[in-house]
Amino acid sequence: MSMGTIKNETSLSATRIDELDYLKCVMIVLMISFHLAYFSATHPYGHEVVYTFHMPVFLLISGYLMNMQKTPREFLTTIFWFAVPYVVMESGYTIMASMLPINEHIDHLTPAVFAEKLFLHPLGPYWFLQTLILCELTCFIMFHISQLNQVSKYILIVAVFAVLAHLHVVSLSKSFYFLVGIIIRQSSFSFLQVFRPSWLAILALVALWTFPANLVSSSIGCVLIVYSVISLCLAVYPYITGKLRDGMLFIGRNTLPVFLFSPIFTFLCKPLVPLLSFDSTALLFLVASLLICITGSLSLAWLMTRWKWTNIFHLKQPKCQNTYKKDIVS
Repeated sequence: MSMGTIKNETSLSATRIDELDYLKCVMIVLMISFHLAYFSATHPYGHEVVYTFHMPVFLLISGYLMNMQKTPREFLTTIFWFAVPYVVMESGYTIMASMLPINEHIDHLTPAVFAEKLFLHPLGPYWFLQTLILCELTCFIMFHISQLNQVSKYILIVAVFAVLAHLHVVSLSKSFYFLVGIIIRQSSFSFLQVFRPSWLAILALVALWTFPANLVSSSIGCVLIVYSVISLCLAVYPYITGKLRDGMLFIGRNTLPVFLFSPIFTFLCKPLVPLLSFDSTALLFLVASLLICITGSLSLAWLMTRWKWTNIFHLKQPKCQNTYKKDIVS
C-alpha cells in the first residue's frame, strides 16, 4: 500500500488491516526487548522511552477493533476467553515470582498476596489482559444503555475508568488509549485517516524524548509521543517489503501467543548473559533472545494445537492467512 492510499476499514471481519498487524509486530518486539532484564538495564533511558508508547498503542488498537455489534452472550464468551489465559498465566507468574530471583520477587506468598496480585495488581505483562477485560466490559455495558446519547456514554465510561484508577485497579492514562480507539471506531474516520504517516515525526520524537517530563504516562507529551511513533512507523511501512514484511505481518497476526508465552522464554534467555557479555551494547543478546522468545512462543502455540490443548487458552494455530479477528491483539 502506498503512503497516500487509505484502505476501506468498514469490513474488518472480511480482511485484516496490514498496517495494524505491522504496528502490533513492532510493539510486541519492543515489549519483549525491554522485558529482558539485562538489555533493559543496559539501556535504562530506552526502557523509559519505549514504556511511554508500546502498550498504549496496543490498547488503542484493541479499542479500535472492539466489536460493539456482538450480542451479550457473544461478548461474555469473548471476555471468558480473555480471562482464562489471564488467570492461568498470571497465577503461574505470581507463583514463579515467589520462587525465582526476578525483579518482581515475592518474599512470602500467601493466599491474600496471591489474590491481590491476581485480581488487583498483576505482576509482569499480564496487567494488559486485566485492563483489557475491564475496559471492554465498561465500554460494552455503557454502549448498550440505549437511552443514553453518545456523549453521555463516553462521560460514563470516563467516570468508571476514574473510579477504577482511584482504586488502583487500572491506570487511567492507559485506559484513555483504549477509549480513544473506541471513539475513532465509532466516528466517521478510519484509523489510517486519524494516524497519518510522516517522516517529520522523527523531529517531534527527538524533541519530546529530550525532556524526561514527557515520559510521564499522564502527560500531553506522552500522548504526542504515541501519535508520533505511530506516524513514523506508518511512514516506514511502505519501504518494508518481501520476506521481511511477510514475517512482520505473520508476527502481528499472532501477537497473542507471543504475549502470553514470551515471559517463559525471557527467563530461559538469562544463561546467554555471561556468554555474550563481551558485547557492551547487549545488542547480540537482544537479537538472540528475540529469536528464542518469538520462535519459542509461536512453536509452543503450534504444539498446543497439535496436542489439542488449545481449548485451555482458546488459541488457534499460528495463522498466515489474511482474515481478521476483531478484538485484542491476536
